[in-house]
Amino acid sequence: MRITINQIKAMKQRAEKIVMLTAYDYSTARLVDETGIPLILVGDSLGMVVLGYESTIPVTMEEMLHHTRAVVRGTKQAMVVGDMPFMTYHVSVEDALRNAARFIQEAGAQAVKLEGGVTVAEKVKRIVECGIPVMGHIGLTPQSIHQFGGFKMQGKTPEAAANLLADAKALEEAGVFAIVLETIPANLGRLITDKVSIPTIGIGAGPACDGQVQVINDILGSFADFVPKHAKQYVKLTDIISKAVSQYRDEVKDGTFPTE
Repeated sequence: MRITINQIKAMKQRAEKIVMLTAYDYSTARLVDETGIPLILVGDSLGMVVLGYESTIPVTMEEMLHHTRAVVRGTKQAMVVGDMPFMTYHVSVEDALRNAARFIQEAGAQAVKLEGGVTVAEKVKRIVECGIPVMGHIGLTPQSIHQFGGFKMQGKTPEAAANLLADAKALEEAGVFAIVLETIPANLGRLITDKVSIPTIGIGAGPACDGQVQVINDILGSFADFVPKHAKQYVKLTDIISKAVSQYRDEVKDGTFPTE
């Protein structure tokens, strides 16, 4: 049996920290699932760390469905959350419902994630009413980086902090089962966590959140373009992979691989 939204909600009630990690392919998803991590996000971050885009904005619905299918095939226990890409839920409730349903029906995900607060609450409510679990996402929302002027911390002023709290409450009332808080001050992360009854999952939002999420390429050190300040590299795979590939190259060239 896969992890359910009720199990995730219960983790907050008993003060058990929630662990979430991204995955974008079958092999990685299988490894992550076998460690017992309860939530796997197929994030639109794949646009940057897998497909080489400069941001998440160019990622298409078809690309997201393709990678979500692979992750679902590699998992048995974790809840797989599909990230709804840019402009797939903004235009109308009908668009939002149709695209959310595709993640569940075509890709096999168990939930979807979308960015925004008050402005998307109506769409979230309708998606949830249709039986599709929704995870919210506020703070630094990467699909809005042109409006923010880059990947900058949000909620630093009292007014901005109040707006984010209002966003969190609106999402809670709309029926999300959890909210990602990205790149906000730690004290604001604690405040929102205390003020909502649903789990908060932080990424650069301080240790007081009910859980944490990271991009797997960041914690494994397999993405060399940049390392976010909120990430911890538990290993640096770029060096390990480079060394192995170089050794393979040299052995083929000097004839020591393959052996008889």
